[in-house]
Parts: sequence; C-alpha cells; structure tokens
Amino acid sequence: MARVTVEDCVDKVPNRFELVMLAAHRAREVSAGAQITVDRDNDKNPVVALREIAEETQSADELRERLIESNQTQIEVDMPEDDNMALLMGGGEAADKPAEDDMSEEMLLRQLMEAQGQS
Repeated sequence: MARVTVEDCVDKVPNRFELVMLAAHRAREVSAGAQITVDRDNDKNPVVALREIAEETQSADELRERLIESNQTQIEVDMPEDDNMALLMGGGEAADKPAEDDMSEEMLLRQLMEAQGQS
C-alpha cells in the first residue's frame, strides 16, 4: 500500500490542523498499546493513525471525543445537598450551633477536627 498523505484524509477531516491533532492523539494511543485497526505494513504510528482515519476504521468524531476527554483537567464532583451537609456537620442545627450558612470558617474547621477525633 502506498504511503498515506494528508490529502487522503482531508475529505474525512476538512480542517488540516484538526486532522493533525486527531492523528497525533491516535498515534499516542497506539504507542500506549491501543489495538490498531489496519495492517501495520512496517509503518510508524503516525502513518498508521492517518491510514486509520483515511480508511475510516477510526471515526473522526470518536477520536475528537477521546482527544477532548484526554485534555480535560476538571472533574465534575457531585456536592452533597444542604440537608445532607447538616448531617455531616454533626446532626443538624442545634440551638447552640449556628446554621452552616452562618458558620465561620474557623467554626467549620473546629467541627471538622472534632468529627475526625471521634472517628
């Protein structure tokens, strides 16, 4: 099989810069041990990645999603609801304890330290 050029892939990914990003990401996946979906034919990983894109054995949309996921640094964490927060803080709003919204940072830290001491 002849060497793959960017021209073979441009109809699948029209933006050449995006094509380079997707092919580079796929080449890194192959280097990390991902299963290739075309015959290697003694080609290096970037050429294999371009051939996979050209032959559409790797979808550009799926590659794009994996590239985005690999670059994400922020992880969404579900925060406990307010009523659950009261339970975590020691059993709700007693008369001698202020509400968690009115609680100073110092009071919050003190209660957390007390809760760790009880464990």
